[in-house]
Amino acid sequence: MKANRSQIENRIRAAIQTLLAGEIPNGMNRDITSLCALAGVPRATMYRTYPHLKAIFEEQRSHLQDAAPTTNADGETYQKIRSEKDKLQLKLATMTNKVHELENFKSTALSRLAAQHEEILRLRSQHTQGENVQSIR
Repeated sequence: MKANRSQIENRIRAAIQTLLAGEIPNGMNRDITSLCALAGVPRATMYRTYPHLKAIFEEQRSHLQDAAPTTNADGETYQKIRSEKDKLQLKLATMTNKVHELENFKSTALSRLAAQHEEILRLRSQHTQGENVQSIR
């Protein structure tokens, strides 16, 4: 039970770091609800069992909000950067997928070439053994 509690606490701490670092998944905010969802912990558990982590999160979030400029241009810049990041992640995923497809094609092609080579060698050996097979060279 203690190991399980420790694992949950580690998940919550990792989720805190993720949200405070600005790596907020789509559809989430920098709040307790998102923290619980990201850590996979019910809100009731957060309030009852881990109030110290909730307090740490709220304190650090408050410090970030106080330190961050609140101009609209920064919000637009952030959205542009986030949009560009999403586009690049999609492009990376597409390229990774293409690389896997090409690796599979290469493996299949090499296997087929090896099988064809073996068949040629088998047919050549039959040619030298059989008397009613003529060379076409």
